[in-house]
Amino acid sequence: MKHRIVVLGAGYAGANAAGRLAKRLHPTDTEITLVNADPEFVERIRLHQLAAGQDLLPRALTDVFAGTGVHVRLARVTAVDAERRIVGVVEAGGPGEISYDTLVYALGSTAGDCGVPGVAEHAHNIAGKQAALRLRASLADLAEGGTVLVVGGGLTGIEAVTEIAEARPDLEVSLAARGGLGDWLGEKAQGHLRRAFDRLRITLHEHTDIASVEPTGVVTADGRAVPAQVTVWTAGFAVHPVAAATTLQVSATGQIVVDDTMRSVSHPDVYAVGDAALAPGASGSPLRMSCASGVPTAYLAADAIAARLTGRQIPPNKIGYNAQCFSLGRRDAILQWVTPDDQPKPSAITGKMAVRLKELICKAAAWSISHQTTMFPARRRHAIPAEEALAIAA
Repeated sequence: MKHRIVVLGAGYAGANAAGRLAKRLHPTDTEITLVNADPEFVERIRLHQLAAGQDLLPRALTDVFAGTGVHVRLARVTAVDAERRIVGVVEAGGPGEISYDTLVYALGSTAGDCGVPGVAEHAHNIAGKQAALRLRASLADLAEGGTVLVVGGGLTGIEAVTEIAEARPDLEVSLAARGGLGDWLGEKAQGHLRRAFDRLRITLHEHTDIASVEPTGVVTADGRAVPAQVTVWTAGFAVHPVAAATTLQVSATGQIVVDDTMRSVSHPDVYAVGDAALAPGASGSPLRMSCASGVPTAYLAADAIAARLTGRQIPPNKIGYNAQCFSLGRRDAILQWVTPDDQPKPSAITGKMAVRLKELICKAAAWSISHQTTMFPARRRHAIPAEEALAIAA
């Protein structure tokens, strides 16, 4: 029988893992199934653009994986039985089950409310395509002088607030951040960021904790009311709760705890990648939730699975960071150089050059998804007999 590999989730991590596995393993020995609720690949790192009124290029998963040997199954994952090696799903025909020999869990993350009352009821987010489209509709309904507040001073919040302010200069746009604006950046990048906020006329509420979100804005921890017709919550992300309901070992955040090869520390037939994994980088420190972590963890997991199935050497974990690159609307950006453990260096690239580099990064990420069959090895390797593979896995 073929070795059944099931990949849950077709974001950057899951799609890259499935494609990488197809490149490494011979189809006569393995069966790769990619499970995803949405029929299209969603460029999550561009969702702030979608929310601000721009359209994204559609990429149907069936087209993306045509000719690769990866079977795309459109279904929503409802449960994982790690003991029986079964995934529960709901698809067009109703509830179903998918059996696996090896599971790659890549369900990613969604918006987290950080325990703040009113976030779910009154705030928008851009953690998913439908959420971004709802925000887009709400922004379109705002008349001149309308008020928008983005909560969260991380990369997602900065990209969202600058994109909205540039696209809608007729609105009063503001950002609330728990710390100082870009206080994790180097001096050059911080200065450029503040100048960009001044240019875009974005009001800043720094060192501000949000106590609650109301229909008409937010209330801060010190009791101030900040009015907003539209509130956008980017202050935190949470993983999908499926893993936490299993017997898999998970962290306090619900992420699957994995070893240096992205393999579950409690269930050796399960791998986790991207935001769903509490994964160490080459330095041993946990990787942050990001596309910059998701793609390398996907590649490493796929290579480790292929190595174990074919009896080859398992590659080392060399995952580290080079830069943090984020847009400030369509005409400005920052590329902050960082150490492998994500600490800022003094140097940064800003302005038009950073815009070109950021766009190149986004296009390269999408290109890798859309060209799964490109650069296939001339010879994909056969799996060794099951008993040998089990011995190596042990």
